[in-house]
Amino acid sequence: MSDSHEIHPAPTSFLRLHVFSEDHKVIAKQFIAFGMFFLLIGGALAMVMRWQLAHPGEPIPLVGGWLFRDSGGMVTPASYTSLFTLHGSIMIFFAITPILIGGFGNFCIPLLIGARDMVFPKLNMFSFWTQVIAGILMIASFFTPGGSASSGWTMYPPLSTGIAGWGQTLWVLAIFVGGASTIMGAVNYITTVIRLRAPGMGYFKMPLTVWGLWLTAILNALFVPIIASGLLLLTFDRMFGTHFFVAGSYVKGGGDPLLFQHLFWIFGHPEVYILILPVWGIVSDLLAFFARKPAFGYRRTALAMVAVTVLSGVVYGHHMFTTSMSPLLGQAFMVLTMIISVPATILFFNWLGTIWRGSLHLEVPMLFSLGVVFVFGLGGLTGLYLADIPQDLYLHDSYFVVGHFHLTMAAAVLLGSYGAIYFWFPKMTGKMMSSALGKLHFWVSVVPIVIVFGCMMYLGVAGMQRRLYDPSVYESFRHLAPVNHFITSIAFVLGAGQLIFVWNLVYSLVRGEVATQNPWKVGTLEWTCTSSPPPHHNYDEIPLVLNGPHELSHPALVGKDWLGQAEALPQTTPVATPPRMEAASPPDTPADAPHAS
Repeated sequence: MSDSHEIHPAPTSFLRLHVFSEDHKVIAKQFIAFGMFFLLIGGALAMVMRWQLAHPGEPIPLVGGWLFRDSGGMVTPASYTSLFTLHGSIMIFFAITPILIGGFGNFCIPLLIGARDMVFPKLNMFSFWTQVIAGILMIASFFTPGGSASSGWTMYPPLSTGIAGWGQTLWVLAIFVGGASTIMGAVNYITTVIRLRAPGMGYFKMPLTVWGLWLTAILNALFVPIIASGLLLLTFDRMFGTHFFVAGSYVKGGGDPLLFQHLFWIFGHPEVYILILPVWGIVSDLLAFFARKPAFGYRRTALAMVAVTVLSGVVYGHHMFTTSMSPLLGQAFMVLTMIISVPATILFFNWLGTIWRGSLHLEVPMLFSLGVVFVFGLGGLTGLYLADIPQDLYLHDSYFVVGHFHLTMAAAVLLGSYGAIYFWFPKMTGKMMSSALGKLHFWVSVVPIVIVFGCMMYLGVAGMQRRLYDPSVYESFRHLAPVNHFITSIAFVLGAGQLIFVWNLVYSLVRGEVATQNPWKVGTLEWTCTSSPPPHHNYDEIPLVLNGPHELSHPALVGKDWLGQAEALPQTTPVATPPRMEAASPPDTPADAPHAS
């Protein structure tokens, strides 16, 4: 267990310093690099799917002959099923989770609460290398005889139990091992926030970024074991002939395929908030920092995130309205889903309150934060339709669900992650990223994202189902082919736009402008009490926290508009007030005479 008051010397060997490091900052960079690698793979899979939907039956230019050698460079129905299975699982479990939770959770929590490291540094290191093992299993599943997983990322039985080959099994094991890594990190994050906060830092003096990451860790600790149990039983069914998810009508003493759906969605819907809560916290802070005013409704924002965390485990049934569940149970899930939108709406309006009449500094992190506000508003509003049983029966398993899900998850989470990278890059590396390239990257990301996923919702309302290899085989969908072609064209613009970010990242690492200690002029501990980048031990002295994280534009400040969390408010000299003037008394009335009643 780490001692928050003791300075441990930095290791001297290369392996201990850069590979098997116990320093939370190094582990954070490892997680981010790992997540970006899989983000590239997941994004490439999405581009192949979009090509197939726009040009069904046509060979993929340049790479088709290498990827699909046996089919003449064309995507087959079986390979298309594998594509959307791998795309979904990689993006959620191997890209977003490592970048946001593994990367920024590791980097931000100790620095933002004034600690020298995580409470369990060795467990932190094991968490990353366990994730690496999971990634190796995932990559290995690509190259097995019979092909990779093809059950859909939700892995419903009986399809997931009946698919032959090691590809499906390795894929399930990869997600299981990745879950073990997540649980290790969750235990570390929860304990670190509880035990290692700097003196004076109460829970309502923590930056909202820490609130988001801490609540995410609580959800991970509660719900990842549930999906892990489902994956373990699924593996037993596949490898050892058990019948946990095989219908009893087919096998004597068998189980129930719907049982897996319950286990999956008890985890699967909190997983939505597991991925979005860190973004909510980050955006809540960044909006305040770049609007140069305190976050509107700080306590209400934190409590709204707490409310979402509490309610997230009791709304999962809206994913199963089409499974013939009891109408009374369905109504309960519908009402609970509507209720959980209330704290999310409070959060959204608090963001608008922070922006309103602020002195907006449109730096790159602020632009991405504003982008999150916009796409999350769209995604959250469209989610209300899916919470309503009559609407969901029509829209379920259509492209409306795909568009809604990607606006709230892919768009909001991706834009929030970019905002975090641009904001904390100077703290991580001591270099500044190019502002001009960052703004260009923002516009070629947010506009295509809204178009692509907005058009997907249009397809869904038109009735087009998801996971179709070639929608044109259905006469009722043939008139939608131009829309699919348009979506694919814009999606390739979106994909190409990410090369701007890659160039900006690499160039800034090599030749970027040297950052000052506090380039954004904000008051949280990592910017005011340590250097950029921080030393191995983070803080020479553990700071004493006196203020909240958003002391901006305080009337007592002179010469600057921000106050550090460990900085005392300047003592102002009170302005002398003139002596109180007594009312003049009439000439014939003594001044001390009693007044007539």
